[in-house]
Amino acid sequence: MDGEFATDTDPTSRWSLVVPLKPLRLAKSRLAVAAGETLRPRLALAFAQDTVAAALACPAVRDVAVVTDDPTAAAELAALGARIVPDSPADGLNAALAHGARAVRAGRPRAAVAVLNADLPALRPAELGAVLAAAEPFPRAFLADAAEIGTTLLTAAAGTELNPAFGGPSRLRHLSSGAVEIVLAGVDSVRRDVDTGADLLVAAELGLGPHTALRYAAHGPLPAHRPGI
Repeated sequence: MDGEFATDTDPTSRWSLVVPLKPLRLAKSRLAVAAGETLRPRLALAFAQDTVAAALACPAVRDVAVVTDDPTAAAELAALGARIVPDSPADGLNAALAHGARAVRAGRPRAAVAVLNADLPALRPAELGAVLAAAEPFPRAFLADAAEIGTTLLTAAAGTELNPAFGGPSRLRHLSSGAVEIVLAGVDSVRRDVDTGADLLVAAELGLGPHTALRYAAHGPLPAHRPGI
């Protein structure tokens, strides 16, 4: 699963995506308030499955590298066509993302690389393609999340370092680092990451991918406004 990406003669024609995923036992901890501890890791995996499947269905995407040490997630996401990159730095999210970008560029040094969150269960390939097209003119660009606090996507053109600054109020950090903010209508599915039960309800209104929809239907609608959500 940790094999090299194939080389090609037009290495910058499409994007290579890096998707980070915590071990499922730790992922989406805030969702436990609404979903409970049994459903929470299953939803985290379903989010990642729908994110990766939609990304691979986007014509602008060449390949997807998932950085994870979770064996269950690795097997399921590899079955969808993702390459699995072990999180060998084991030094937090941004170190994992930089490691994933290096893994991509080890095989294709001039690859255009984009980081995409793993918790976008309503992701639409066409909307992702629109965001990536908007990012193309810039060395580095990013898309803020629906709350306009965090970041759901960060791009680095060929020859440009990724320099990720994810976590918490990352929108301002990416702006201050010189990345260009993508302001684009009609791409709600790329901005709607899911951390809470309320987030999942909004994603459901956009239309969930099949893996998340199956888990969501089996459980029933999650409560939106429990204390702490």
